[in-house]
Amino acid sequence: MAFTAQNSTVPQGITVLEGLNRINTTLDQVTADCTEELLTVQPGSGRQPHILEKALRRVEPLIDRGVRMRTLYQHTARHHPATLSYMEQVGPSGVEVRTLEEIIDRLIIVDRKVAFIPASSDRLSALELRHKGIVEYLVGVFEQFWLHGIPWEEQISYGPQLDGITGVQRSIAKLLVEGHVDEAIARRLGMNVRTCRAHIAKLGSALGSGSRTQLGYLIAQSGVLEHEA
Repeated sequence: MAFTAQNSTVPQGITVLEGLNRINTTLDQVTADCTEELLTVQPGSGRQPHILEKALRRVEPLIDRGVRMRTLYQHTARHHPATLSYMEQVGPSGVEVRTLEEIIDRLIIVDRKVAFIPASSDRLSALELRHKGIVEYLVGVFEQFWLHGIPWEEQISYGPQLDGITGVQRSIAKLLVEGHVDEAIARRLGMNVRTCRAHIAKLGSALGSGSRTQLGYLIAQSGVLEHEA
């Protein structure tokens, strides 16, 4: 449950940040004091160019100080021009990046002492977390995702893997069977809804489906999900 500014029972070590200006100002201040490690999770297909420009200005001093930085993106960010440009600038400096098909919402952890997470779906409020137990838990979550991530410099195969069905389409099939709508699937896989629906159409064609209802049945009967990596 997200805390609000009106909530007088916010636990100690948790600060509610309301508004983008306050969020960014606080994030800039805390990041500027980073001395050892910066961990970030950036969901979606890639951040906007002006956001990446701010991120670059924020991390350049850390690079100069030798701070270790690790970032998790989704696979779709590998095709995002602004993110590719950003990686060309920070990658040679030793910033480590891995990608996954699905990751959690945005997360920033500074020196394993302070963490930032969204407090609302519109990203206009955030939580600044300094509670030791919560921060340690989030570090553990990050490390689990990092363990399964694919390094940025490694290639990802998007070609057909089973009866003309790609790995991305199998991921979509799994979410369809679980009952997720197109918008939710697109959000979880870091792609726009149009791309998601194009994959669904190709999946339906590969399985010979004439409707969405039939597609769910055919996915279950095809054995496609039994071959997940």
